[in-house]
Amino acid sequence: MTTDPSTNITSPPNSPPAKRVKTTTMSPAATAATAATAVTTLDQTPPLLIKKLSDKARLPTRGSAFAAGYDLYAARETIIPARGKALVDTDISMAVPAGTYGRIAPRSGLAAKNFIDTGAGVIDADYRGQVKVLLFNHSDTDFAVAEGDRVAQLVLERIYTPDVVEVQELEESVRGAGGFGSTGVN
Repeated sequence: MTTDPSTNITSPPNSPPAKRVKTTTMSPAATAATAATAVTTLDQTPPLLIKKLSDKARLPTRGSAFAAGYDLYAARETIIPARGKALVDTDISMAVPAGTYGRIAPRSGLAAKNFIDTGAGVIDADYRGQVKVLLFNHSDTDFAVAEGDRVAQLVLERIYTPDVVEVQELEESVRGAGGFGSTGVN
């Protein structure tokens, strides 16, 4: 920890610098999308690297060209007990692009039709172990996951990791400390 004597702010040792993905603005003439606005795109989209850990593993897929998430597949049959939970093996490991993390998200059909939800799942850029999906069964009957079933989505999200700085006071805001429904019921 270091303290700046001029501001009396204590901060931890510096975090390693985050790697940033360069962006560029394409001219309207370069895109067929619109002649009125410029489009910001990545110089080069880095790949999502996947390693299959068994012959049961399947590469993640997107359901459509505009799907935000990649479907993750079960590598083996698993029973999610009624009102219980279980880890589902995918038999894949991955390296997400620098500056991103992978978030395991639920599939809306499983939630709406079968009361199946996913637990917290964050895949850090330096994690190389098997990706497993934590499924919760909110129904009164066991739920069978078959080998090859789509069990969750992988959504890649950009991250920002600033240095943490301890302060004695925070600037006031209109909202203040209100939370848990303090801004209204609807």
